[in-house]
Amino acid sequence: MTQKTRIVVALSGGVDSSVAALLLKNQGHDVIGLFMRNWHDKDLTINNECPWTKDSNDALEVCNQLGIPFQIIDLSKEYKEKIVDYMLSEYANGNTPNPDILCNREIKFNVFLKYALKLKADYLATGHYCIKGKNQDLYELKEGQDKTKDQSYFLCQITQEQLKKIIFPIGHLTKKEVREIAKQNNLIT
Repeated sequence: MTQKTRIVVALSGGVDSSVAALLLKNQGHDVIGLFMRNWHDKDLTINNECPWTKDSNDALEVCNQLGIPFQIIDLSKEYKEKIVDYMLSEYANGNTPNPDILCNREIKFNVFLKYALKLKADYLATGHYCIKGKNQDLYELKEGQDKTKDQSYFLCQITQEQLKKIIFPIGHLTKKEVREIAKQNNLIT
């Protein structure tokens, strides 16, 4: 990716996605920060707390610092239907589904990715610790550099079409290196 491309970064308000946005911006790409709001209902939260407001404010602050546009997309309806309702149903049947795998397949790399593409993005970037490779015509999902933070397992159900449009800017770094980059650049996260 040597040419200037438009990349939507899925910003969570955490250090990993913030550094992903910083690295892409420093490479000269046209970067847009996009925060995904997945929850409104306080019925299933602990102490009626859902930190999305603080997280979105942190994401906004990072975007302001980097000089990139910021948007919030509300996917709470889709998240409740595709993740929460399914999980509650599975728990009632004695099963223990993995919400991270399901969210990545159904929300982040489905509904969220489609929205990013509507913004004319060439790619969607996330702060996952994994590496995308290519072997002939097939994209491969590989372990990230930091074996203690590897997240390739949580992305095991994404498709080739989805993987084609996804990049992982911090997959070659360790968590310690990511934190150091954030510190050196005075990122709020």
